[in-house]
Amino acid sequence: MKWCCRGFGGVLIALALASPAWAIPGQTVTLTETWIRNNPTLRPSPRERLTINRLVAPGQRFTFQASVFPVSGVSPDENRRQIRTERFSIVDHANPITGDRLDESLRAIYGQEIFNDYRQATVLTRYPARGARPAPGQNVVLRGEVRQGDRFAYWQEIAYDRAGTAYLGRMAVFLKDDLPALEAQLEP
Repeated sequence: MKWCCRGFGGVLIALALASPAWAIPGQTVTLTETWIRNNPTLRPSPRERLTINRLVAPGQRFTFQASVFPVSGVSPDENRRQIRTERFSIVDHANPITGDRLDESLRAIYGQEIFNDYRQATVLTRYPARGARPAPGQNVVLRGEVRQGDRFAYWQEIAYDRAGTAYLGRMAVFLKDDLPALEAQLEP
């Protein structure tokens, strides 16, 4: 089975699927730090708190980050102790990144309940438009979508090189209140 951290020490997906996803956007920084520390998929080192970085081999990297900033990157809300956005990214030049691989990573990190919210979410934005071609000389093409679920909003993006190989995938889970700012930012 392909998933976020293939080659990252054989973490058991079953453990992640069995644990509830209780440190999700909207929770406190302290609760999120505890969840990250105990999450069998993320496996932070003793020094890692809200950001996890894993490098397996040259060209293969996994990053997870929980942040008090909204997904759009604007300044944090008045409550700087509340997580607004959690995101992960996978860079893999040996194995292409796919939407299914990002989906499975979401399930491994957050569990079935959040995964179901994501799968049943309404797609609000998808880019580029169907049939759109990269501009001449463009080195990277980004394909993505923004979804709104019952509980959270989701932003998935995959980067393709000039040859059409997907080497970077990222996904954000964030508060639905932050959707308007992100959609405004993504408008052409």
